[in-house]
Amino acid sequence: MGASRRVTLNDVAAASGVSRATVSFVLNDDPRQSISAATRDRVKQAARDLGYVPHGVARALREGASRVVVLNIDSGMEGAYSRSYIRGLDAELALYDHVLLVRHGRHTPKSTQQVLDAIAPRAVIRFGENYLTGRALEDIGGGWRDGLAAHAALQLGHLTGHGHTHVAVALPDTESPLAATRLRLTADAAKNLGVPEPASFVAPREPAACAEAVAAFLAAAPEVTGIAGFNDDVALRVLSALRDLGRAVPDDIAVIGFDDNGYGAYCVPSLTTVNVDGETHGRLSARLALGHDAGDLRPPRARVVVRQSV
Repeated sequence: MGASRRVTLNDVAAASGVSRATVSFVLNDDPRQSISAATRDRVKQAARDLGYVPHGVARALREGASRVVVLNIDSGMEGAYSRSYIRGLDAELALYDHVLLVRHGRHTPKSTQQVLDAIAPRAVIRFGENYLTGRALEDIGGGWRDGLAAHAALQLGHLTGHGHTHVAVALPDTESPLAATRLRLTADAAKNLGVPEPASFVAPREPAACAEAVAAFLAAAPEVTGIAGFNDDVALRVLSALRDLGRAVPDDIAVIGFDDNGYGAYCVPSLTTVNVDGETHGRLSARLALGHDAGDLRPPRARVVVRQSV
């Protein structure tokens, strides 16, 4: 059979020696039909051997929605956490015979509606929606336990635990939907820790511009002895800038990253960072999107990866 031709119900029927209707009843697991176990096994084996895939549109018309779940990820939210989240989401959906479609970038109402019209997805998930809509503490388990609020507090707490009570947050030079939320949650964490609210500055991507920005900020805020990067990319820019400025890390200034992209282990000094495993969060999102109970899934706590920069 040519690889380019789609395997049909007729092909499965011919291979298993039953009618097309019987194949349909078996593959759709129709409870109203009395079909012997042997016949069911024969049909399912033929479908597996031939690589039969149900026609998505026909299934969508039958079930009212396709077995596709769409994940929208806004620009500026990609990273190590999102990759682990996607792995968990995809794996859990597969257990329930659903597939994942990931859309990166800017999503307009029109483009989203085009997707809805084309595939009638079972669900549409917006990555980080709780934080983007201001419901920061409504994530699974509460934001202060295993959500972004807890992760921001962990980052700040590691600096303050090493005596850095005056801290700044280094932000990316590109728009991030989560920047304002992170600053707010970090300010809340500072209040809980009894330390001054961290100031913030932008760390440009271009090395010379970043060094200039870091120098200007530290000149205006000489009391700052610790810098928390919005993510590892930003923290690595700050490390490079401090080196160019002749500032010793961590003796003069401590730096901690966020999201553990892996590259921090290869710089000098190596970058201390916060690692957040999002796989269980992804699996929980899949179960909730499909209307299943969360069961015994519990996200692991975020952890500080201790290296040399703090």
